[in-house]
Amino acid sequence: MRRRQARRYNRIEVETVNYTVVIEKGRESGYVASVPVLRGCVSQGETRDEALRNVREAIEAYVDALLEDDLPLPTEEGKEFVELQVRRR
Repeated sequence: MRRRQARRYNRIEVETVNYTVVIEKGRESGYVASVPVLRGCVSQGETRDEALRNVREAIEAYVDALLEDDLPLPTEEGKEFVELQVRRR
């Protein structure tokens, strides 16, 4: 979900954008964090908090690269995240 919030710091306008992050336990150790709407934006860490810090940096770098290239920021508008329970055999 995207929420825009503009603030001014020393005449620089800063926009806040929210992205959904999926955190999973790593196969052998640690945690992996990915951002579904930002294709390829993935990071990891030994702890959940470290993975979140690292993926925040990855998101910022991803967004900065898009803005530098004058490309639009992907949004989660129009998307719905739903959990479904299914039976397994």
